[in-house]
Amino acid sequence: MTSSEENGLPEGNCLAGEASPYLRQHAGNPVHWRPWSAAALAEARTLDRPILLSIGYAACHWCHVMAHESFENPDVAAVMNRLFVNIKVDREERPDIDQIYMAALAAMGEQGGWPLTMFLTPEGKPFWGGTYFPPEPRYGRPGFVQVLEAVDKAWREKQKSLLNSANDLLAHVGANLAPARDQTSLGNDSLVELANGIAGMIDRNAGGLRGAPKFPNAPFMTTLWLSWLENGVVDHRDAVLSSLEHMLAGGIYDHIGGGLARYSTDAEWLVPHFEKMLYDNAQLVRLANWAYAETGNKLFRTRIEETVGWLLREMRTDEGAFASSLDADSDGEEGLFYTWTRSEIETILDADADLFFSRFSLAHPSGWEGKPILYQTPEQQPCDPGDDNRLKLLKERLLLARRSRVRPGRDDKVLSDWNGLMITALAEAGRSLDRPQWIEAAKKAFGAISRSVRDGRLPHSALGGSRQFPALSSDYASMILAAVAIYEATGDSAYTETALAFLGQLDRWHGDGQETGHYLTASDSTDVPLRIRGDVDEAIPSATSLVIEAMAKLAAVTGDAELEARTWRVAEHAMGRASQQRYGQAGIVNACALLLGARKLILIENPNEPHLVTIANRNPDPRRVDLVVAVGLGEPPALTDGVLPPTDRPAAYLCQGQTCLPAVTEPEMLEQLLRPQTARS
Repeated sequence: MTSSEENGLPEGNCLAGEASPYLRQHAGNPVHWRPWSAAALAEARTLDRPILLSIGYAACHWCHVMAHESFENPDVAAVMNRLFVNIKVDREERPDIDQIYMAALAAMGEQGGWPLTMFLTPEGKPFWGGTYFPPEPRYGRPGFVQVLEAVDKAWREKQKSLLNSANDLLAHVGANLAPARDQTSLGNDSLVELANGIAGMIDRNAGGLRGAPKFPNAPFMTTLWLSWLENGVVDHRDAVLSSLEHMLAGGIYDHIGGGLARYSTDAEWLVPHFEKMLYDNAQLVRLANWAYAETGNKLFRTRIEETVGWLLREMRTDEGAFASSLDADSDGEEGLFYTWTRSEIETILDADADLFFSRFSLAHPSGWEGKPILYQTPEQQPCDPGDDNRLKLLKERLLLARRSRVRPGRDDKVLSDWNGLMITALAEAGRSLDRPQWIEAAKKAFGAISRSVRDGRLPHSALGGSRQFPALSSDYASMILAAVAIYEATGDSAYTETALAFLGQLDRWHGDGQETGHYLTASDSTDVPLRIRGDVDEAIPSATSLVIEAMAKLAAVTGDAELEARTWRVAEHAMGRASQQRYGQAGIVNACALLLGARKLILIENPNEPHLVTIANRNPDPRRVDLVVAVGLGEPPALTDGVLPPTDRPAAYLCQGQTCLPAVTEPEMLEQLLRPQTARS
């Protein structure tokens, strides 16, 4: 009888009943995996064993590699089972857990990434860790069994020292992720300083940040764009436009099916890590929408259309919400689904192949072992409308042929925060590009998530009939922003009411009790070693930044002065915390800039002849909320001090703070008013 059985604890692998596709990928491992839970932590305390914590996600290539090499190996598993309580975490289900232990790894001076491999005390306190470990020593890394045995030896011989180190490390993490600092007055200087610093890191040849790997880094791109909008810095606008142009022509973009891959492994956007994430593409659609409105460059519009096409074709669940990701691998090979040989394309396109290769190139860069990668050179970008239509048909033929290949795995779990980001992007792009079907898709996704509410509370994750409660603060914030975006697109006040209900839940379960901010995890979450604020950006803006933006937008829509004042308090405290590490918390700087520059556009319009609304729609501005009232109907929102605009004729009123500009009645005048202005010398 094993020690677990003797103590009445579960034996074997316990992941088969989990909803997460990532956890279920490991359900057949000989490792005695447990999901993260209070019960798993209690088991470690009962057995007085350290915990081996492994964190990853379904689309993670190196997670798959480590699983095949080590977790599926009975000999390795036997060592793990003998020495540790082994816990598996899907970082997308539990970003709060992931952030804590990733911060612990960083505090050890180690480079972060997934899979994250951490060793914890039986109380869940981290004392050592790393990322991917090969089964035998290579890549300059020790073999995984060597690591396991060395950690066990240290635990047996130096336990007191390790416990002291773990206490100190967790305290350090808490001081960084839930710091107590004074509030700071908001001002434009923070945005200026951060944007100038980011601009100094931009690759002026290939766009993005200098070096490799290259990530889209939407929070940094947003900082530069806000600097352009607020301060008219043309160089910052152009850095965003150049970055978008390069990545949307590179191999990181799926030129046949649409959508952006997670990142490029090289410095030229050429060789992608082929996983596709919902959040990357949500942020791409928003940035490209702003870029298209500013430039009229058809590249941006085309990429939005292609990416939304991919989203609705491949990522929509039966309920109408959106799945989390597509795997990088198919049939055991990374990128196999997306790459082509020249002969494959020539066979499919026959006589039309020459036209295709006049607009696309194939690359087989050094170090890449798969089939060639499709991309475009700058010279291949421009094309006349006739070529554009023909190329679209050729890509449809290739897409049809690609459907016969082994598809990458799809992680079907529906995450409320990621869906909120995509719903917002869909609603905004639907307005800008006059695609009502996109707005309908946004509404359907919003409804699917709203129907998952239990006792008024959102789930963080849903898959089939399974729901994971409680939600995170990022879930409520993202869904509030989604509700506001749909309200702007439809005028349906039910979305505003839903947003206010979500805000009530956010304050109740995540508020810090002093109205100075919110915690990432809910107050009734019992399985976290500490509650963190959620200030740090990852691939998406931080939870804190999303909360500030959501509160600011909702205050503008409702005209609630008390909510606006509370938003300022939350923002000032967040900026006080972010002042020490703005590059890691660009989202907070951005959200505070949005609050400082908040605008409200009231449009009195004839629904049958929406000239002014059309102008507003094609000039999106993340700082602005648009409120539309039909001529002669309903009570309009107040301008300032309760003053109501007349509703007897079409007009537009742009307000910032306590100042509203005179009414604009001509579309040309409104266009000029809404266009960004270059900084004066």
